[in-house]
Amino acid sequence: MTTMPVSGVTPFPGLEDGDAADLVVRNAKVHTGDPERPAATALAVRDGRITALGDEATVARHVGPRTRVVDALGRRIVPGLNDSHLHVIRGGLNYVLELRWDGVPSLRQALAMLREQAGRTPKGQWIRVVGGWTAEQFAERRMPTVAELNAAAPDTPVFVLHLYQSALMNRAAVRAAGYTRDTPDPRGGQIVRGRDGEPTGVLLAAPGALVLYSTLAAAPTLGEEDRKTSTRHFLRELNRFGLTSAVDAAGGFQSFPENYRTVTELARAGELSLRIAYHLFPQAAGQELDDLRRWTETVDPDEGDEWLRLNGAGENLTWAAADFENFSEPRPELAAGYEAEFEKAVRLLMENGWGFRLHATYDETIRRDLAVFEKLAAEGLFPAGNRWLFDHAETVSPGSLERIAALGGAIGVQNRMSFQGKAFVDRYGAEAAERTPPVTEMLERGLRVAAGTDATRVSSYNPWVALHWLVTGRTVGDLRLYPPDRLVSREKALELYTRGGARMTGEGEVKGLLRTGFLADFAVLSHDYFAVRADDIPHIESVLTVVGGRLVYAAAEYEGLDEAVPPVSPSWSPVARFGGYQATPPPGITGARQADRLAEAVAESERHRQWRAARGSAPGNGPQVFDPCFVL
Repeated sequence: MTTMPVSGVTPFPGLEDGDAADLVVRNAKVHTGDPERPAATALAVRDGRITALGDEATVARHVGPRTRVVDALGRRIVPGLNDSHLHVIRGGLNYVLELRWDGVPSLRQALAMLREQAGRTPKGQWIRVVGGWTAEQFAERRMPTVAELNAAAPDTPVFVLHLYQSALMNRAAVRAAGYTRDTPDPRGGQIVRGRDGEPTGVLLAAPGALVLYSTLAAAPTLGEEDRKTSTRHFLRELNRFGLTSAVDAAGGFQSFPENYRTVTELARAGELSLRIAYHLFPQAAGQELDDLRRWTETVDPDEGDEWLRLNGAGENLTWAAADFENFSEPRPELAAGYEAEFEKAVRLLMENGWGFRLHATYDETIRRDLAVFEKLAAEGLFPAGNRWLFDHAETVSPGSLERIAALGGAIGVQNRMSFQGKAFVDRYGAEAAERTPPVTEMLERGLRVAAGTDATRVSSYNPWVALHWLVTGRTVGDLRLYPPDRLVSREKALELYTRGGARMTGEGEVKGLLRTGFLADFAVLSHDYFAVRADDIPHIESVLTVVGGRLVYAAAEYEGLDEAVPPVSPSWSPVARFGGYQATPPPGITGARQADRLAEAVAESERHRQWRAARGSAPGNGPQVFDPCFVL
């Protein structure tokens, strides 16, 4: 029996290895998410599933000679988190190439990281800061300037993406991307130019993000082996925050099958540490129907396994039907008549049993799409049991929510307002922002709702930032968006991040809860989500993440128990130097930590005085006062 760290546990008498658990976790505060058994103190795992759940005496009966027993040390355990909208495949292919500003508290620190990385990056490579941050998180409350990028990295190309709003490039990156005074503005985007007509290094999504994506696509990419390493490190980074599953939302410039090959090979080798359900997104405008038809004739959804499975099409079905969510720009007007091709795509999917998800930020888009669905409903295609949902739905109206419910739809909400809330308030006003998106209204209508981030190019992939937004209604810059009656309880928010995601992939009967027979996916948390101050929620991490009984991430007292991953490659990778999300101390305990350190310093001073007194170099009867003002 292997243990860490644990005492007082011995194998149950007479229990054979064949009947014993592979893993037992005891001395825990287990939140199961299961209304039939909401709490426990221990659990047992065998063959990747939970075999026992309850008190210590109940679970101890499953301990055999070879059972690994882990003491949770009184920590909180929650079901494994499931991000229902994460660009995990694209993020994995690029993770080790990116300098992440997620969580960085000041622009000064961000620029210092950039400056240091410039000295490590070889000629021909770029420095990429690709999403997960906003100027509102910085103490300075501003973005960097192009001049600051030039000063930090005069010779190395630098590309800094800010949400889906804009990008900054230094002089070297402008040259590397081939932008000149003669380069035309792409459709929906703007290359900002100076008085001399030359590009300044600022790119604007006006409102389309194509100019941002196409520029980033000009940067060098990784070879296949480095893509595998990059993906494994990204999945390990997600495991760091207690994520055990994610639904990949596909996205621009993510083509099937070439960009899916890496996760497929990792799955075949048993090297995924995160369960992935993926979508397929037609990439070439004008041939969307041909792509969808070819896919529906080739494979059926849900034919995969517990680690890798196709979940349907989207988040776009046809390019013309997609609205962009740059809240710094006016709402885009979609082309008249896009519904004709869109209807053909939806019909094809529904007739072949495929589910789908749709990127729809604004109610104006949602209403047009619903009209198509209602037309098909008259033919019996809605509701038909196929899983379908709207993603984002920031400005969805009460009337549209009723129509979605009637058609059997669901909604995926992401915390894009954590990062873009101020921009939304500046454009549409605080009153409009109070129901953007109207999560509580969705739940009141009985809609299936799942939470996610839309990482990595918009929000950060840290799920606890999203949970903080749901619970407090505040942005990363601490702007309050929602009144108290529109906030979600901690229990409900966690349910949206666990059971909600499982329902979106048709796996609600095997994961999302901690229940006997369910997949053994759970996280031991650094701080108790249900007890810490609300401001401390974004600072929670996992100290032990378990997926299917495998220890895929371990820190703190459990460091070294997790599975090994290859070293970060290439060696100059920003991740090799800085890691991913930049953690900072929880504000609720910072003062306590400061007081503890001060107490330690005082105690050290007293020990030092006693040491001197013992050697005759200082009085031994208490501290000596040298200031006459304190002599009574």
